[in-house]
Order: sequence, then structure tokens, then C-alpha cells
Amino acid sequence: MLARLKELRNLEGKLVLITGASSGLGKLVAYEMAERGASVVLCARNVEELRKVAERCKEISQADAFVVKLDVSDSEAIDHQLEHVLQDIGSIDVLINSAGFGLFEPFKDIEMQPVEKMFRVNVLGLMYVTQKIAQQMIKMGRGQIFNIASVAGKIATPKSTAYSATKFAVIGFSNALRLELRPLGVQVTTVNPGPMDTNFFKRADPSGHYFDAVKLLALSPEKVAHQIVEAVGYRRREINAPTYMEIIHRGYELFPNFGDLLASSSFFNRK
Repeated sequence: MLARLKELRNLEGKLVLITGASSGLGKLVAYEMAERGASVVLCARNVEELRKVAERCKEISQADAFVVKLDVSDSEAIDHQLEHVLQDIGSIDVLINSAGFGLFEPFKDIEMQPVEKMFRVNVLGLMYVTQKIAQQMIKMGRGQIFNIASVAGKIATPKSTAYSATKFAVIGFSNALRLELRPLGVQVTTVNPGPMDTNFFKRADPSGHYFDAVKLLALSPEKVAHQIVEAVGYRRREINAPTYMEIIHRGYELFPNFGDLLASSSFFNRK
């Protein structure tokens, strides 16, 4: 099975499906995949932005770039649109589940409707997309799935209760799925980035205070996108960025009481 996975290291002629491809990390992963010669299937709600990304991908790769309007909070739309992709475009070699959003508010004040929406997008939508594509990958005996989680799914901090819950769920789902799919030739890799300089924060924290507080520590999304593409074709369990966050997480697990103090300190609690 590992030999089949290695076939993905050469991305020329391979088909990559990316959710959340109209902006942020998803868009940058699309460009990186195009640099490696892959054809891309770009999925998001904003078709106008998707078309711009698709044109840029074509310029880079001289390969196909397909635009698919997709709302991952709508399970019927997922089933319909991905059936169209698999029948009319082709079998997916690599899946990047990048669609998602956050909301940073104290739990005592947060409205539950956007929390439900967050779970539909960040967790359930990811699971629906993954199941549909994984079924096809199993038939091929080869494929790789990247689930974009977050360091917030490993280290919870104040004002991220709902968002952290969705990302803890994504990590737990991915860990179990990895064990199920590996014997079938499909690798599952979880990506856990810290704060990145993307438009994610415009929705998560409209005030801008949090990003202003962490911008000196913010990751380059281009670097994270490069790390993802470099992991294609390898049995990489996780990508944790920056690396020191994984070290802190290990310490958090070993010394949870101290971890709680650290997570609520001014170093982490900047929202």
C-alpha cells in the first residue's frame, strides 16, 4: 500500500480537490499544487473568487482548474456536487479539507446559532466531504486526505470554546479515520497551524484586537501551504506549525494543571 501512496509524490496529472479554496490557506495550497503540475478542483461558495484562483492555477500549471460552487454546511449540496465531480471530472487523488471559520467570544455571551453553523462547516461538512471522496479513493487503492484542524484543537484557550471544540473533533475524527483507511491505501494527515496571517480573523475577531496582539508570532500561510504539499505521498501523521506549539502541547498533556495556568496566561490569552 505504501508503494501506491508514493505515486502521489509526483503530482503531475493528479487531481486535487480543495474546499475553502477561494481564500486563505485553501487558495495558497491550490497555487502550490499547481506549481507541482496538479489539476485542481476548487470548491467554495464564492464562485467569483474561485474563478480568479482557477485562472491563476492554470497560468502556473498549464493544467486544468475546475470551479465548483459548494456550501459544505449543506449535506445535500455536498452529495450532489461531489457526485458531479467524480462522474464528470475524475477520481480525486488528494483531498484538502480547508473550509472552516472561527468565532472568538466568551461562551456565556455567544449565540448558539453561529455555533451550530460552525459545527456544520468545520466538522460535519468536513466529514461528509471526506466520506464521499474516501469511498472513491478506497476503490482506487490510493489517496491522501489532509484535514485542516488547528493548534486550538490541542491547546484550548479562553474565548475559543466553540472553535476549539470543532477542532478537537476534527483531530479525533482524523485520528480514528487514519487507522481505518491506512490498510486500504489511503493516508490521513492532520494539519494543526497556529495563528496565520489570513482573512480568518476578520470573521473570528472583527475588532482586530487578537490578531494585533499575535501578529508578530503569526505564521506565514504560504509556508504552511508548502508544508502540506511537501507531505503529499508520505505517511505523515500530522503537520504542526510552528513546531514549538507541539512541544507546548506535549507539556500540556504531561502537566495539565500547569497547562491550564499557561493557557489562561497573557501569553496565550490575547483574544
